[in-house]
This record gives sequence, C-alpha cells and structure tokens, in this order.
Amino acid sequence: MKNSILIVFAGLAMACGGTKIDQTVLLGKDARANENKEVGQSSEVVASKENISSKSFSSSEGVKEIISFLASDDLKGREAGTEGINEAAQYIEDLLKSYGVSPYFSSYKDTLSNFELPTYNIVGYLEGTDKNLKNEFVVIGAHYDHIGVVPPVAGDSIANGANDNASGTTAVLEFARYFGKARTNKRSIIFALFSAEEKGLLGAKHLADKLKNEQLDLYTMLNFEMIGLPMPDKDYLMYLTGYEKSNLAEISNRYAKENLVGFLPTAQEYNLFMRSDNYPFHTEIGIPSQTFSTFDFTNFDHYHQVGDEVSLMDFKHMANVVNKTIPVLEGIVNAPIKEIKYH
Repeated sequence: MKNSILIVFAGLAMACGGTKIDQTVLLGKDARANENKEVGQSSEVVASKENISSKSFSSSEGVKEIISFLASDDLKGREAGTEGINEAAQYIEDLLKSYGVSPYFSSYKDTLSNFELPTYNIVGYLEGTDKNLKNEFVVIGAHYDHIGVVPPVAGDSIANGANDNASGTTAVLEFARYFGKARTNKRSIIFALFSAEEKGLLGAKHLADKLKNEQLDLYTMLNFEMIGLPMPDKDYLMYLTGYEKSNLAEISNRYAKENLVGFLPTAQEYNLFMRSDNYPFHTEIGIPSQTFSTFDFTNFDHYHQVGDEVSLMDFKHMANVVNKTIPVLEGIVNAPIKEIKYH
C-alpha cells in the first residue's frame, strides 16, 4: 500500500497508495522464444501440460511457506532499495525459474529507472499456446515491497507487510506455478512483482512505461493487493477496485460460476482504484487495469504497522482465493476475443 493514503479508519486504505529498444536490456521476440525452449517452453506446450485441478491446486501449507518467507523478520520489512527486499527478489526469481516461467527481459530482475537506490521489479513470462492469441499479453501483478523498519512498538520495529502485500505476491506466485504446470494460456502472460509501490507506485510506472514503449498488444492488467484475510458478512469473496469502470466483475463471476467478485462502496469512496499498481497501466497504456482485494476496512487493523504479521493471516482463505481465481484467469487468457471493456 502506498503511503499517500487517507487517515480515516485509523489510516487504513489500499494504496497500498514496434519501437526499437535497448537489446542489452530487453530480449527480442526470437531470442525470448529460444530462451523459452531452454526451459521447456515453446508455442507447442499444450502437448506437455500437466493434468491438474484448479479447485484444489493451492493449499494452506503452500501459501504459508511463501508468505512466511516474504514477511519474515529476516527481510526487515522489504523496503525498496534495502538488502531485505533484494533477498525477497532473489526468492521470487528462484520460484519463477522453478515453475518454468522465463524472464521477460534479459533477466528476471528489472532495475527501476525512477528510484534513487537499486531496486528491482521481478518480471516473468509464459508464452501463449495459440499461434495468434500469443501475441496478446495479460499482466498479472502485485507489489512485494513494504515500508521496512519503523519506530518500535513494544520492542518490535519491523513492519513485516504480511497482508500488505506479501499476500498478493503469494497469490501471483501461485498463479505462475499453476500456469507453469498446466500450460493452458492461449495468450501470453507477464507475471510482474513490483518494487517501490510504497514510494508512489514507482515499480508499476516503470514497467508500464517500458511495455508501452515496446508497443506490446496488452489486453489487461490484473492486480492483487491485500488478500490475506476474508471479509465478514459479504456474499462475495473479493471486491474489485474501479468496479463501476468496467465489466471485469461480470466476466470474473461468469468464469467463476459464482458471485466471486462484488462491489465495496468504501473502495469507491476512497478511490482505491488510484492507489495500487493497476493505476499506472490505466494511465500510461489505457488498458483495463484493476485490483482484486479482500481488505474491507473492518477486517485488518495493522496497516503500515509492526503488527502486520504472518501469524494473523488466514492461509485457508488465501488458498481459496487462488483456487477460485484460477478459472477466471484461464477464461480471460483463453477467450477468443478481448471481452474486458471499460464502460
């Protein structure tokens, strides 16, 4: 969550708040295709896909393992430009590599151009399996930074950032693991884990600018923020920021075959649409770009505080979010036409 946030509700809000390019930084399409083959990816991956079920793919134990590392005291709150977030970056890179997800650029680590200290987005890539649709791209993202070390409370000075946003990062990594195994994506997918969101959405701005300059055919950006705890007294599992701006909720619920995504009035009231990493893709590229979340201003009292600990997270809920969202993502990346539209 970005720091520029309203302090109503004890400060709780999500904001958390072709053109030639440098070939030493970015692989060309042919080079990227060759790299994909080195890790077993090609445009003919369908024949080798694993038969796996999205309903029970993610588990409480699996999400616990990932979020426990990302939000551990050892990483000291993952502030952009620190040793702790660099350890998180390497961990994320190693997971993507183990899932068979290639680096999108010449390496997984993409150094931010708009932040004074070295810090990295981690950007992975799965080529689509359809010869035509693979030229269209879906970005699935979350920020993995937090605010680092803060004034101590009861002897604890580490703002671990479990919910904000190790939880969303964990979900994106689980999606990468699923598609890396299933190979069911007709469109190409970019898995983006952003740094420096807490410094002003800088990681997302950096990547949105790069992809815009590359003139990719970008379809949509789907962002995940603070999904560590369930919402009480709701007849839907997640809400969508900018709910009224597009038909994404309707499409999500159709693919989920249930009322998975709903409208949270408070999210509209505080314009959470502008306060997470979806927003630069909206402003810079103009593609449908929205955030899925389960933080509803009542179910979490530790925003940007040392109390945002793994021990508070609901791992069963997190796995449920992943498993119920996979059919939505599959529907979106495999639809014969681009269905998501801004109103």
